[in-house]
Amino acid sequence: MKIDPMEFRATMGCYATGIAVITTLGDQGEPVGVTVNSFTSVSLDPPLVLFCLDRNATSLAAFDAAGRFAINVLAEDQQSVSARFAAPVDDRWQGFDWYPGPVTGMPLFDGCLASMECELHAVHEGGDHQIIVGEVREVRPTRQGKPLLYFRGRYDRCA
Repeated sequence: MKIDPMEFRATMGCYATGIAVITTLGDQGEPVGVTVNSFTSVSLDPPLVLFCLDRNATSLAAFDAAGRFAINVLAEDQQSVSARFAAPVDDRWQGFDWYPGPVTGMPLFDGCLASMECELHAVHEGGDHQIIVGEVREVRPTRQGKPLLYFRGRYDRCA
């Protein structure tokens, strides 16, 4: 039995997820970032995390080439940050403040619930996505607060 892609998407939307912006640097040193809700921990020893990136994403080549990336876990008041990095625009970094992570130099954001700096560990094929696994080199829970959530195709908040 073939599963209808839209029905599968709606079904998966019943699982609430947090939202993160994954960042790296392009081959000219320019910041690259993308909003994801496909982020999870994989292992404690070694500390591994993964995220999935669409094969058609314009940022895919930068993530493949860089060998490192950062994860910025968004707080509930950072919906505009999520929307900025989810939109297909070239100037998403214009007027946006970030700082280089102390371990990898990858772009980190102020105001996030937590951030992590990672070295590329593995890349796996995953249908129309690539599964990118990173080994965590640095962690920073940076503030108290509630996460920005995604549920049934839209932003949501914890009760």
